[in-house]
Amino acid sequence: MQTITKDTIIGDILDIAPQTAPLFLSIGMHCLGCPASRGETVEEACAVHGVNVDELLAKVNAAIAG
Repeated sequence: MQTITKDTIIGDILDIAPQTAPLFLSIGMHCLGCPASRGETVEEACAVHGVNVDELLAKVNAAIAG
């Protein structure tokens, strides 16, 4: 499995690791299926939702690693 970075698109993450959806929901990203959020990078989503990108990346990568 690949490592998720700040530049990874949210839609790509959800395609390869749908189990990460609750992490995005927990930061307030409630429209994961809408075109805008599916095209956002992790960094963009964190900026919009006031979340520390490094903390979210750690959680997402841990969830993917299992």
